[in-house]
Amino acid sequence: MASVELQNISKVFGGLRVIDNLNLTVSDGSFTALLGPSGCGKSTLLRMIAGLEQISEGRALIGGVDITDEEPARRKVAMVFQSYALYPHLTVEENVCFSLSLAGMPKAAQKERAAGVAKMLQLEPLMARRPAQLSGGQRQRVAIGRALVRNPEVFLFDEPLSNLDAMLRVQMRLELAKLHKDLKTTMIYVTHDQVEAMTLADQIVVLEKGKIQQVGSPWQLYNKPANRFVASFIGSPGMNFLRGQAEPSALGLSLTLADTARVELPAHIMATPQSVELGIRPEHLHLVAAGAGDIAGKALLVEYLGNTSYAYIETALGQVIVEADGLEGIRPGTPVGLRIDRDKAHVFHQSGMALSRA
Repeated sequence: MASVELQNISKVFGGLRVIDNLNLTVSDGSFTALLGPSGCGKSTLLRMIAGLEQISEGRALIGGVDITDEEPARRKVAMVFQSYALYPHLTVEENVCFSLSLAGMPKAAQKERAAGVAKMLQLEPLMARRPAQLSGGQRQRVAIGRALVRNPEVFLFDEPLSNLDAMLRVQMRLELAKLHKDLKTTMIYVTHDQVEAMTLADQIVVLEKGKIQQVGSPWQLYNKPANRFVASFIGSPGMNFLRGQAEPSALGLSLTLADTARVELPAHIMATPQSVELGIRPEHLHLVAAGAGDIAGKALLVEYLGNTSYAYIETALGQVIVEADGLEGIRPGTPVGLRIDRDKAHVFHQSGMALSRA
C-alpha cells in the first residue's frame, strides 16, 4: 500500500491546459473517486498517475517516491480500463497471468497467484473460457483480476462499470467495495456517475475544467458544498436554485425571492446586501396547502417511483423539484404551497462560492 501525492500538476496539449496546477493527496489505503463531467480532466489525471500520459509540469509521488519520469511498468500501479482490454485469443487464466508471464514468473507461481485471485473474484469456474464466452460483468472481473494479480501498491480504475447495465453495476459496486475492504489497498476511481462515487469512496475529488472544486467525504460534498458547481453536480435530482436579494438580519440573513417571498435564514455570514442564489435540495422542500408555505406554485408533472415521488412545480421563481412521499397523491395542475427547510438551505454568492455559516 502507498499514498499518492500530486504536487502542482499540469497537463498541456498544444496550447490547451487541461489540468491546471493541481495539488492532491490520496491517503494510504483510501478509496478516492475523481468525479466530474466529461472533459473535466479526470481520466487524463488518472493516466498521468499511471504513466500513460506525460506530466507537463509538477511532480507525482507514490509512497513518498518521485515517479514523475518513471516508466509505467515500474510505478507499482495497476489500471483497470473502461473497455476491459482483454486478449480475445487467451483464456481467462491466461489473461489474468499475462503480466506475470511478461515478467518471466515461473508457470507454477503464475498458476498459484491466479488461483488465489480467481477465488477472491469468483472466477474459478471460468478460468478455461475465453472473453467471448463471458458476460460483461464477468469480463470486468477478469480485468480486475489481471490488475490484482500484480499485487500493486495503487489500483487505478477508469470508469470500469460504465459499459454494464444498471443492475449489474449495483452488483459490481458491492464487489468493488468488498474488494477494497479486504485488500485495504489505495484505490483511485474515475467516474462521472455521482452514485458510484458516493457509495464507493471515502474521499471524493470534484473536478471541473481541470481544476479541483472540492475535496471531501460524500457527506461533506452533499451537505456542505463549497460552491454552486459542486452543489449542482452532487445529488439526484439536482439542487434547486432560486435567485433573490439578501441582506444581513438579526437571525443571520434575510432573503427576498421574486419581490414577494421573504425567508429568514439562520447564521449565514454576509456583510452587505447583495444578489444571491438560494440552493435547496428536493427533499428539503415540502408540499403544503395552496396559499401556505413560502412559495406558491402549481404541479406540472409527477414522477411516481414507488416509495417516493418527484413533483415538478412551476413557480414565479422558475421550476423546482420536490421529493414527496410516494403515497402522497399530487395531480398535475394542482395549486400547491412550498415550505423551505431553513436549516438545510444553502446560499451562494454571485461568484458561485457558498456563503459560510457561523
